[in-house]
Amino acid sequence: MAQADNSYTLCRENSIVNEQLGNLLVISLGAIFGANARYLISRYSVKLIGSAFPWGTLFINVVGSAIVGFFIVYASEKVILDPRWRLLVVVGFCGAFTTFSSYAFESMALFEQGQWQLMAANVLASNLLCLMGAVAGMALARVL
Repeated sequence: MAQADNSYTLCRENSIVNEQLGNLLVISLGAIFGANARYLISRYSVKLIGSAFPWGTLFINVVGSAIVGFFIVYASEKVILDPRWRLLVVVGFCGAFTTFSSYAFESMALFEQGQWQLMAANVLASNLLCLMGAVAGMALARVL
């Protein structure tokens, strides 16, 4: 009895594996640039402004929110982009660039140090400005 040809199944499985590996590489490339940009901006802001308030983290989160808002709207409403661009920019770059975990830690550190007003300012500013950054990015993408 002859066996069925399973080459189609093997090709399909190999193509799915290759696609997933390609996606991981695209995300990783974006993450390299995002993490390094976050590091450089954080260090520069401390040198420029000081470390009493986490200005670098706030700036990074606002800019990252604006980038995500802009890119998703622009890529879905204005142009047709390969889905890997979203993986590169949103998942890779912005995922490594934005710093919610740093924001949470820095907010709680301010609280533990008795800097309740600075902690409240950081929580309010980060939440409000990041939402505004996302809206601004979305609006800009729709105007272009």
